[in-house]
Amino acid sequence: MAIATENSPAHHEEHPDLRVLGLITFLISESLMFGGFFATYLFYRTSTQTWPPEGTEVELLLPTINTIILVSSSFVIHFGDSAIKKNDVKGMRKWYKITALMGIIFLIGQVYEYLTLGYGLSTNLFSNCFYLMTGFHGIHVFVGVLLILGVLWRSRRTGHYNEHKHVGIEMAEIYWHFVDIIWIVLFTLLYVLTKF
Repeated sequence: MAIATENSPAHHEEHPDLRVLGLITFLISESLMFGGFFATYLFYRTSTQTWPPEGTEVELLLPTINTIILVSSSFVIHFGDSAIKKNDVKGMRKWYKITALMGIIFLIGQVYEYLTLGYGLSTNLFSNCFYLMTGFHGIHVFVGVLLILGVLWRSRRTGHYNEHKHVGIEMAEIYWHFVDIIWIVLFTLLYVLTKF
């Protein structure tokens, strides 16, 4: 009778990794927090005559470019996950480095947008909602970049990740997809619907 080791596929099937379940539970709680933001924003949007108030309009060009970068990064990080499942550590590193760079570019774009908007957190109700939601999301992107960099750092050790042992890589990918999905909702609410 063969004994399943930590690195064998049988072990993974018999004992699901509770770290992934913990991450999913955490992301569900974060979804509820974002859901509260979304509900509050929609309440104020529907109960206010002029939305956004004059002087706090948003531009679409930079946020659209940022959205394309962030959504594309979901595909890029998936290539990294696919690479490690073929035991291609170099390929995983390449795709994760590109994803981290895309996340950093997104954050730089967001900071640039903040600096050029012409209104601040306390200008009015719209600007307050705008900065709180995009800022909270930006913190999540920053944490995601740190997770990806952590995966890259740990991948330097020979054999740390392989086709059987890659839960850290999967967790970083799941988190990154979550960040992207939340941004799509934010972009739709704060930018696209604001123009209509």
